[in-house]
Amino acid sequence: MQPNPVVFSVILIVALACFAWSCYQRFRLILLGGPEDRFRPVGARLWAMLVYVFGQKRVVQRPYGVNHFIIFWSFIILMLANGEFLIKGVVPALSLSRLPAPLYHGLLLVFEIFSLLALISVTLGMARRLFFAPEYLGTSYAKARSGEAFLILGFIESLMIAYFLLHACEIALGHETAGAWMPVSALLAAGLKDLSPGALEAIGAAAWWIHALVLLVFLNLLPRSKHMHILTALPNCYFKSLDKPIVLPRENYARGGAFGVARVDQFTWKDLFDSYACAECGRCQDVCPATHTGKPLNPRQVVHDIKINLLKNGPALWKKQAPATPLIQPAGEATATAVHAPGAASAPVAEGTNSTDALWSCTTCGACVEVCPVCIEHLPKIVQMRRSLVEMESRFPEELLNLFENMEQRSNPWGIAPADRAKWAATMDIKPFEAGKTEYLFYVGCAGAFDARNKHVTVAMATILDAAGVSWGILGRDEKCCGDSLRRLGNEYIFETMAQANVEQFQKLGVTKIITLCPHCFSTLKNDYRAYGLKAEVIHHSQLLEQLLREGKLKLNHGVKELGPVVFHDSCYLGRHNDVYDAPRNVLAASGATTAGEPARSRDNSFCCGAGGGRMWMEEHLGSRINIDRVRELLSHKPGAICVTCPYCMTMIEDGLKDEKAEKTRVLDIAEVVAEALRPAPAGR
Repeated sequence: MQPNPVVFSVILIVALACFAWSCYQRFRLILLGGPEDRFRPVGARLWAMLVYVFGQKRVVQRPYGVNHFIIFWSFIILMLANGEFLIKGVVPALSLSRLPAPLYHGLLLVFEIFSLLALISVTLGMARRLFFAPEYLGTSYAKARSGEAFLILGFIESLMIAYFLLHACEIALGHETAGAWMPVSALLAAGLKDLSPGALEAIGAAAWWIHALVLLVFLNLLPRSKHMHILTALPNCYFKSLDKPIVLPRENYARGGAFGVARVDQFTWKDLFDSYACAECGRCQDVCPATHTGKPLNPRQVVHDIKINLLKNGPALWKKQAPATPLIQPAGEATATAVHAPGAASAPVAEGTNSTDALWSCTTCGACVEVCPVCIEHLPKIVQMRRSLVEMESRFPEELLNLFENMEQRSNPWGIAPADRAKWAATMDIKPFEAGKTEYLFYVGCAGAFDARNKHVTVAMATILDAAGVSWGILGRDEKCCGDSLRRLGNEYIFETMAQANVEQFQKLGVTKIITLCPHCFSTLKNDYRAYGLKAEVIHHSQLLEQLLREGKLKLNHGVKELGPVVFHDSCYLGRHNDVYDAPRNVLAASGATTAGEPARSRDNSFCCGAGGGRMWMEEHLGSRINIDRVRELLSHKPGAICVTCPYCMTMIEDGLKDEKAEKTRVLDIAEVVAEALRPAPAGR
């Protein structure tokens, strides 16, 4: 039953050499990427690897993930059994049977159990793809019922069946004396007991060779298929960003330099490694608001196209030759947005090329990054390609031209005179921030200062701050936009100018604590501005409200039952980007509001309002409207009011309610709810 060691040694050496060559061809292309330190701190990275790879943290967040968890751990444990199998094929005397009997018997039982679990799990995986495959398993370049998927699953099944059959023959022949510790193989052996020794030898030999050849072919398929993630997922989780949110790198504005990413070798090596780590599970596709509403963006496709572009252009780039396949759809090719055709399909592009329609569809909500089991960072790649379009080619949707000009000239999206920034406080006694005297800078933001609806939120928050005895002040006409939309849209140069001016101003005034109304301002000041030297504490108003209520500095006069059932909508930039979920909910509970329950998509799985990533300033010409999708979900709870913590969400949800003819449902910021509870109790209560 044991093969000729010389023959198998030759086969094994050839197979391993082919595997090594394939890995070399693939992994050397990673070196085309730019430098990035993703190796330190070692301790934190090792922990991330344990949590996301061995703990399968994100995998098991969905029910089917348990099945993958079993397959993964079966793979890990059976590596020892398969390693022994290959070594024994070369040196028959080297076997686990040389271990002490209790240890050897325990290993055999573990191998049996996990081989059976793997066989069951893989069979369930096949059935899932055949009979009830989720829509997100398929995309334009791969189908749920693809031949590759069934080939790999079939290989794993073959390995398990061959394992049991081989050991069943050994038990039936009396070659394996530890059959009592191999229940599945022993049961199969009982069914083979009537066969002649010659037949058992032949079946055992066939099972041995099937196991060996399938194992070696499977090994060589790994670097050339989507299952390359088996090799790359573990290191990719080690290399994951330890910052949340992932902060985009600054540009180096050197004369003659290239800004953003227009070619695949302009990504960092980690960006390229990400493309190899993709398991093509489709979870990012499933949660993407752009994909969900029929737009051309698919985060999974973006990562796939980067990989294909690298494989197509890598050999030429390695030789310092020009790439043949463009990373971004070239100028001059028709797009749906170019002709402003609502609902029109995006123009097809070659595999390995990202369409501009796809890149401009991103709301930077971060859902793709949050859900990826192997910690791929989709969002920064999209923004880096936007930077190239904006800064190198001046190629962006037409409606952004006014935004960019207004931001550069008047530091707000609408181009309103800076002198009007404090008009919201015309009827209030508002003090300017004074260095050394004022504790908190109330950074009102553009929407809070200029937008008619959001001015009410600003007044409500100012009223609350006064009621709580907080020392606060504003910058008034000297306040500038934080530049969030500019950075997400790729206009890094103007963002950099704004960020430097803001940080200089904050430092000059000695600002140490900042309150924001807008999660986009909050995230930008708190995270992006660190690279520009800002060390102030930045707090979102929902966090401050929770703190004031908890410390007893804010006394509410009555509950806000009159609002009716209230449903809460999580802002992407407050929740997913910065993990602030409980503060607004605690404030809502303290206000006495009656909750209408959580939406199906809430907290880290919340659905975007559609305004992030600069989409607030762009029309949706493709697919259906994201805000309508979200509003319909919120309305399914039959709320009297929808509570938000973001001016963008306020605008998008109010617009959605108008489109759905549901204007009777109110949209209130958390500050407005608290301000309402501060009023004297209504008569009769």
